[in-house]
This record gives sequence, C-alpha cells and structure tokens, in this order.
Amino acid sequence: MAQLSTSVCLLTGLLGLLLIVPVLMAQTPASMCTPLKTLNDSLSHRRRYMKHNFPINYTIRVHQKEIFKLSNIRRMRLNVEGTDDLILQRLWFQVNQGVLKKIIRVLPERHPSRSYTAELERRFKDAEGVFVQSHPSEVFQQELPETIQDIWDQLTEETDMVLESSWRFVFPKSLLDNLCHTMYCLFSECFSSKDAQQDYCGISHWRKGRKKDLQPES
Repeated sequence: MAQLSTSVCLLTGLLGLLLIVPVLMAQTPASMCTPLKTLNDSLSHRRRYMKHNFPINYTIRVHQKEIFKLSNIRRMRLNVEGTDDLILQRLWFQVNQGVLKKIIRVLPERHPSRSYTAELERRFKDAEGVFVQSHPSEVFQQELPETIQDIWDQLTEETDMVLESSWRFVFPKSLLDNLCHTMYCLFSECFSSKDAQQDYCGISHWRKGRKKDLQPES
C-alpha cells in the first residue's frame, strides 16, 4: 500500500513537471501582446515628455541594477546558467516598476510630464497583470539562478540600506529607452514584422537611424 502511495506521488509530481516545462519553453503568450503594444504606444511619446519637458542634462538617481540594457540581457543569457526568457521577463518587470516609481517621485503634481508618467505606469501594471495571469502560479515559485536572485534582492532592498556606491544618476529618457528596447527584445513575438524578423536584441538594430520608437504591427 505504501509502495502504491509513493508511486502515485511520484506520478503526480512528474505530471506537474510536464505541465510546467512547456510553459517555461513557450513563446510569449498571445494575450501579452495587446497590453505591451498599448504600453509601446505611450513609450512612443517619451522624447517629448522625458527630454523636452526637463531641464538640459537633468538626471534622477536610480539603483545601478535598474539600468537594464540589451547588453545586460546578452551577458545573462551567455553567462548565467539556468536563465531563460521567462526569468528575464520577470526581472524586466521587477526592474522597470522601480524605474517608473522613481521618475514619478521626482515630478511635482503640476509638472507637464506627471500625468504622462502616471499613465505609463498604469499601462505597465496592466501588462504585468496579464503576464502573471498568463502563467501557472508554480512558475513564479521556481527558484531563480543565484545571480538573478542577487539582482532581485538588491532591487527590493530598503532604500536606506543601499550602499551609496550602488546609486547612479541617469537621464529619464535613457531609462525609458532601456525599458522600450529591452521590451522589444524579451517580447519580440509581439513586435516582429510580418515581412522580416528583426533582431531587437542586437544593439546595432537600434543604431540604424531607428532610435525613434518602433510601432508594432497592427
């Protein structure tokens, strides 16, 4: 009887693993594309609201781990064992929710970019909500690779506990450029052209006179 019980438990665990593995290997769920494209619509106005409405050379203070670029994604894919796109997508949401909060925090109530940034944050949260709903809860309980977990821990550390050397001063538009470029890279299925595949993860792609925001295919 004990053997039967053990066999049932093993079989149940195996079935659960088989259900999770395809999710981890799957491409971006189709349900993610609508909120991400809506977010991208807002990001297309970032030059006006994050550059023209700020003093020249204005910067804000962010954690060094919140400067999340295409080069960071490339290094983690190459050097961090166990890293897949789903883990990087989770990290992308964690990083950029902090970035948006910090931008809003420095904007006075009547600043011309305040309402824009608040709307951008709402759309970002909508996309995050769909992201969570698109995957079984077990996925978010999986242990992260040590390097990713370390970044996660630093991002969620209390502000007064962060070492002074960990802070950086960055242009607001640069932060939103990073958010946009890495979004295209990690959720490329939502933005791929019908005519040709684009290497949105390649830095050279964004240097070919296409630094202005790309519009997703309708």
